[in-house]
Amino acid sequence: MLSQRALAYLNEVVRRGSLRRAAAQLDVDASAISRQLKALEEELGVALCERHGGGMRATQAGHLLVQHYHAQRSAEEAVLSQLMALQGLARGEVRIAVGEGFIADLISAPLDAFMNAFEGIDIEIRMAGVNEAISLVKDMEVDLALLYAPPVDPTLHCHVETRQPLDLIVPPGHPLLDLSHPVTLRDLESWPLGLMDNPFGMRQMVNLVAQQERVHLEARLHTNSVAVLKNFVRSGIGVTFMPELTVIDEIERGEIHALPLAYPVMSDARAQIVSRRGRELTVAARTCVAHLHRGMRFFHADAPRLARRPG
Repeated sequence: MLSQRALAYLNEVVRRGSLRRAAAQLDVDASAISRQLKALEEELGVALCERHGGGMRATQAGHLLVQHYHAQRSAEEAVLSQLMALQGLARGEVRIAVGEGFIADLISAPLDAFMNAFEGIDIEIRMAGVNEAISLVKDMEVDLALLYAPPVDPTLHCHVETRQPLDLIVPPGHPLLDLSHPVTLRDLESWPLGLMDNPFGMRQMVNLVAQQERVHLEARLHTNSVAVLKNFVRSGIGVTFMPELTVIDEIERGEIHALPLAYPVMSDARAQIVSRRGRELTVAARTCVAHLHRGMRFFHADAPRLARRPG
């Protein structure tokens, strides 16, 4: 039987990219990790890691063993959670990567209701842009990720998906509100523009359309904060891009208006709850997916403006 300690060490070396960083993370001596990996390589007769650019990376055999290690851990967690469920014990932990645009929807009623209903289940929330969130799912650092406009990725399994168009948001009284057609990127050339940073799904979608339309967008404000962009618009400084539900409270208070954009790819943007394909979720994680599907406005139905659209 393969040494579980050696597999755990291999996983950490591959994840951190070096023996030294893995040793620091695990709080063990680097030589101990090296001995374990060497013993595992001798047992299997194959190299598991190779030096690369001052660090270490997995060989093909190393990647296979890391995947095996993850599969073992996932299967064990799932079985233990099912055993507890048979005993009526709703316990466990659910780790979720979340983009900031989902936070207001998540932290309000859905999360409160879930934690009250399942007092034995702890929740860990990690803020992440779409690229980082996908990496966290793949590396099994989180169980679930809430993604906006993610790229197609065959290693992800989508549990829930809704249409949440990317809109232009503007302050009350803005001249763009008088347009008689859906907004184009060229319509924005005269107005101060704020943009999320590149790792976020909203920005990646804007970049894609700008490239297709051969439009160079000059942003006056760059940020990694949805809250900063909301205030940028609400204060009347400029305009930006967001899905309607991210600013629904501000829209209902009359502080912000959302305008549809002229591009099908933006109108068809999706919000998803995903996990790593092939990973068996625990009872706690499956319960959480079902609860978020029912309770979050982002995942209960398509965007409000789609529901309001004349049939």
